[in-house]
Amino acid sequence: METQAVMIMGSMTDPKTRFVGALVLLGAPGAGKGTQSKIVARQYGIPQISTGDLLRDNVARGTELGKVAKSVLENGGLVSDPLVEEMLEQRIRTGGDTKRGFILDGFPRTLDQAEWLDRFLQGWTAEVAPGQASTPVVINVAVGYNQLLRRLTGRRSCPTCGRIYNVFSQPPRVADICDIDGSMLVTRRDDCEEVISERLKAYERQTLPLTDYYRSRGTLHEINGDQDLDVVTGTVLKIVENGDRV
Repeated sequence: METQAVMIMGSMTDPKTRFVGALVLLGAPGAGKGTQSKIVARQYGIPQISTGDLLRDNVARGTELGKVAKSVLENGGLVSDPLVEEMLEQRIRTGGDTKRGFILDGFPRTLDQAEWLDRFLQGWTAEVAPGQASTPVVINVAVGYNQLLRRLTGRRSCPTCGRIYNVFSQPPRVADICDIDGSMLVTRRDDCEEVISERLKAYERQTLPLTDYYRSRGTLHEINGDQDLDVVTGTVLKIVENGDRV
């Protein structure tokens, strides 16, 4: 995949040496943004940073930020934007793997977070790569509602080895049986149509202001996620390679 990707982009430069900056992938549950993030991370040798993982890690390690977050969560509250932003800033500034760029997973989710990210990137980029563009590359992987339902409601997983199947697009050789270890496949509780429908509606309400914000700034790239995986990947990598920012 990596060799093909470089050939598609027509670049002779080693992608693992170039400055990529911040990449934000938007997309509804089931759109495939997680798959694309992993491919880009391998291609360019940059980390995929999940704010959810950051939160859990800080709590598990008992950091000062983690202690505050744990107290909030134990009292049924929501972790504030400033707390999440401080965790993210620490990860980016102290992580030795972030100097050429990173992919954000689950951030930003709100306009306030998007505006904070813009301010942070101005300072961070000036420090690590003076002269480079500080605005993030933002890609929205758009998939039709019916296709999202097929991807999510058709999902099955093996409780033993963790392999994921889809009864519509990637079914097991024998119905409901894992190809690897013969275990009976299971459906996640939140993969029923009623739950998925609510998740998709909530995502649309939450993300629309973000896409409008980045579109107004000329930094939003919208791609058709209904296409074959290789086609979507090729488009994503071309956008990243070209560094399409205003």
